[in-house]
Amino acid sequence: MYKKDSNKVSKLNPEQYRVTQENGTERPGTGEYLHNDAVGIYVDIVSGEPLFASSSKFDSGCGWPSFSKSIVTDFVNEIKDSSLGMIRTEVRSSNGDSHLGHVFEDGPKESGGLRYCINSASLRFIALENMADEGYGDYINQVEENE
Repeated sequence: MYKKDSNKVSKLNPEQYRVTQENGTERPGTGEYLHNDAVGIYVDIVSGEPLFASSSKFDSGCGWPSFSKSIVTDFVNEIKDSSLGMIRTEVRSSNGDSHLGHVFEDGPKESGGLRYCINSASLRFIALENMADEGYGDYINQVEENE
């Protein structure tokens, strides 16, 4: 159902392309969704895979949107990344193969201790009121769990 869509890739703006297709990183504090507090889900901008729910989003102070867990673990690949002279864990969408960001073990302990540090440029936000119409009705319970 979810796959890399070459038509969507061709419509990415230069920053979205650089981040998702060339493993880039947004400048901290510049991402569209950093301060988004709306209720809904974040999906891969290329494949549409449901990745993160607003209920797991938190302000980590790192300069990128942060989430404590993914919606469906099978849609998020974690890959060892030794670029830039350090060991990190890269996060990519499973079907879209988009570079999303990195995951660290310094997140909220009460939520499992993870911090998915994600580039806004790799995401599309779908508000709660649009989720069913856009085919994401099965995930509504995940965005409402913290209300």
